[in-house]
Amino acid sequence: MRVTHAPGKYADFEGLREQAIALRRAGHSLRQIRDELKIYNNDILNQLVKGEPPPAWTKRPRAKDDLREKARELRLQGRTYDQIQVELGCSKSSISLWVRDLPKPERRDPTEQAKLAARKRWEHELAIRDEKRQRTKSKAAQEIGEMSDRDLFMTGVALYWAEGTKDKPYARRENVIFVNSDPGVIQLYLAWLRLLGVERERLQYRVMIHMTADVEGAKHYWANLVDVDVSTFQKTTIKKHNPKTVRKNVGESYRGCLVIRVSRGAELYRQIEGWWRGMVAQAPARLG
Repeated sequence: MRVTHAPGKYADFEGLREQAIALRRAGHSLRQIRDELKIYNNDILNQLVKGEPPPAWTKRPRAKDDLREKARELRLQGRTYDQIQVELGCSKSSISLWVRDLPKPERRDPTEQAKLAARKRWEHELAIRDEKRQRTKSKAAQEIGEMSDRDLFMTGVALYWAEGTKDKPYARRENVIFVNSDPGVIQLYLAWLRLLGVERERLQYRVMIHMTADVEGAKHYWANLVDVDVSTFQKTTIKKHNPKTVRKNVGESYRGCLVIRVSRGAELYRQIEGWWRGMVAQAPARLG
């Protein structure tokens, strides 16, 4: 029910206040109370509802609430305004308002503060450098485009000659055996073998891994990658630990190497070596 007032409506302040408080408690906003009571003087309107909290639905979420909580957390950890500003990227005036009720951190040695500031700057610089590296890599990947059969053929020949076993005058071994720990390299190599028409049935797999690693986990990882049953793998080659060597290839990401052998591969090996010689023969022309 709308309330109307005579020209001297503001004279009955207490009566208006009772109505305004009732509307406020019923969940009305200031604008709704203004329109209901026809009170267009903001000062009087605020006095009418003084002491009454606004309804929850009128409270807007504060965009800086997360920053405020983080700033308070950092302050409790003993950070200075400068350090919080570097960490969060907000103004010192805002930080001061957010944490002014918290105890001041103990004064640190200027040298320690300088080290902390330098570390933060370096971490920021590293993040910028990493982002730049990722942009370069992403752009380069897009430049490759679609790989033709000839692209794959030439890549596979070079890849095998770099990573595969070779025949030596002192050890006649015309075998096609490829060893690598990079799953991307393994997939590219298998795609090349398929291009050459090598049947899947001729491929034999074996894991070569350090004795302290998760051998069974590595076998299942490689079997899943090449899409074969792990039971078809040949006996794993275990590398013994040398206590004088500090290994860096440790952790969950270490899965050893996958060895791929092509059975009845002598003729294929001779072709690979011939293809490689043909590629090398073209190099001088490119150098000129």
